[in-house]
Amino acid sequence: MLQLALSVVLIAGVTYLMARRAAIVPGRLQYAGEIAYGGVRNSIAREIIGAEHYLKFVPYLFALFMFVAVNNYFGIVPLIQLPTFSRSGYAYGLAILTWLLYNGAGIWKHGLIGYLKHTCIPAGVKGPVLLLIVPLEFLSNILVRPVTLALRLFANMFAGHLLLVLFAVGGEYLIIESPSLVNVFGGVLAWVMFFAVSVLELLVMFLQAYVFTLLTAMYVGGALADEH
Repeated sequence: MLQLALSVVLIAGVTYLMARRAAIVPGRLQYAGEIAYGGVRNSIAREIIGAEHYLKFVPYLFALFMFVAVNNYFGIVPLIQLPTFSRSGYAYGLAILTWLLYNGAGIWKHGLIGYLKHTCIPAGVKGPVLLLIVPLEFLSNILVRPVTLALRLFANMFAGHLLLVLFAVGGEYLIIESPSLVNVFGGVLAWVMFFAVSVLELLVMFLQAYVFTLLTAMYVGGALADEH
């Protein structure tokens, strides 16, 4: 919980500094902020949601991307070294917010009955097959989506954290607690793997923030679309 609160303070502080002295010719901090914001705004929101409605969702998507990224990168910060979303409750809580957003957007656009029809009945499908399709579509689009969205983030962060702990503590045990020629070699190899996995985790942490934001935009775009 402290990490969540700290991430909000960090994001608010850094984005304020990025925008405080906005200029036509940006400085390095403003330029970095424009790249991050522009990536979410143009490459995710506008491309996926569409030009008509995307601006309404950019603040949430940008905040979501920054929030997930910062909390993921806590996993490599010394003395913290725990990605917040390696605890499943936080990942599912964030997925519920996205679930409320895209379902709310769909109901706003189509009305409750129209949205359920839009979500559960694929275009062009008619006849008795709907008895099979409608429950499956409802299960997939309404009930399962937030579960898979959260599980993807949680599982990646949790697995990466376990690997880092395994290689770090395992190497320490082999070298210090049970020294021998073979064990010392194995311990050194474990520490090499620790640093290699740490570099890989830098990429995974970013990708998970990007994918979570991308899927949120896809769900919003699908809820707002005129056809399934």
